[in-house]
Amino acid sequence: MKIGIMSDSHGNKTAIEAAAASAGDVDFWLHAGDCCSDADYLGLISKTKVIKVSGNCDYPSRTIKDEELIEAGGHIIFLTHGHTYGVKWGTDDLAVIAANEGADIAVYGHTHIADQSKRGNVLVLNPGSISQPRDGSKPSFMLLSFSEGKVSVEQVKLNF
Repeated sequence: MKIGIMSDSHGNKTAIEAAAASAGDVDFWLHAGDCCSDADYLGLISKTKVIKVSGNCDYPSRTIKDEELIEAGGHIIFLTHGHTYGVKWGTDDLAVIAANEGADIAVYGHTHIADQSKRGNVLVLNPGSISQPRDGSKPSFMLLSFSEGKVSVEQVKLNF
């Protein structure tokens, strides 16, 4: 199973198209907020299911949640944008909440900086920003794969 992870696209359709083309076949996408309409566009061009959450730049919505729990590949993923968990100052609180929800993977955005770390028993992932990275690196997204009980993560940097 392969899952694409994207965040902080901020209306950049060129970046979304580049990520969709680079990812190849994915079972589904996770969009960790900051432009929910971009998640809809991603679903159209990739013809793949996209699970999205609202970010701090998205308008409040009764239909788009701030968090989602997703079961995939024998794992539970806690998806959020992260702004309500203070992720700019660390991901310990996010990992605790994810674990309390029964998740062993937490996916977030908001910082525009890629992160792959382990907090307790929770794998914490931020794909970085697909359109506006803040750490001097190239725009990026992640591919999360589950195979034979193993979890692998690949950060994909875009050249455009």
